[in-house]
Amino acid sequence: MIILGTVALVLVLVQRMGAASVEVTLPPASLGQPAGTRLLSVAAAEGRIAVLVARPDGTERLLLLDAARGRVVGELRAAE
Repeated sequence: MIILGTVALVLVLVQRMGAASVEVTLPPASLGQPAGTRLLSVAAAEGRIAVLVARPDGTERLLLLDAARGRVVGELRAAE
């Protein structure tokens, strides 16, 4: 719940600062990560939102969200 609120806040700030030329809004959604996952960074680019998360097991993942639909469309991991 805190992660989604943080993501929404960051998106509003990016939008108001003029950094995104396309309207970016996220419907309520879940990132599908386990409880205890921490949000480390958020960046918007070309209709996607990249969210770097730290999971409770110590791994970090980069989640790619579709900005129009607010759902995870990809995930990058440094190691398996």
